[in-house]
Amino acid sequence: MTWLSTISIWIIPSFIMVILITATWKRVPTYEAFTEGAKEGVQISFSIIPYLVGMLVSIKVFRESGALEFFIDLFRPLFSMFYIPVEIIPLALIRPLSGTGALGMTSDLIATYGPDSFIGRLASTMQGSTDTTFYVLTVYFGAIGIKKMGDALKVGLSADVIGIIASIIIVRLVFL
Repeated sequence: MTWLSTISIWIIPSFIMVILITATWKRVPTYEAFTEGAKEGVQISFSIIPYLVGMLVSIKVFRESGALEFFIDLFRPLFSMFYIPVEIIPLALIRPLSGTGALGMTSDLIATYGPDSFIGRLASTMQGSTDTTFYVLTVYFGAIGIKKMGDALKVGLSADVIGIIASIIIVRLVFL
């Protein structure tokens, strides 16, 4: 066993131990604080369930209704003009909505085209360069009761678009 693997095994238990020692030293009732935090976590989980259900149903309807395929077919000439492979478009559209859905699409693309293919590398880069903007907004903003999220939505989607464009450009420059 190398020193690096030894460190990786002990890092989390050591971190927890430091927290417990620090809390005890500062006379914080650690068990009570833990149970209070766990109670709040359960309450937040129940409060965000409607937001999650709404988001997941929306994603499923978008994919199953054929709207995704219609969108791809509609803009196929534009994508080909900019050398954007249409196979990657569903991932680019689903990634801001669902991390799990995007991971499934990435896995499918890698299984179909291979991890060393242009599309496999592009899907992997895109997966790491964008965020689940709608998920973050619905879950985290919904959990704390923020209703006005227009500016955060604009910034998040702008970052996603920039991440997608940068992924396409960088993968094309590096791997083609």
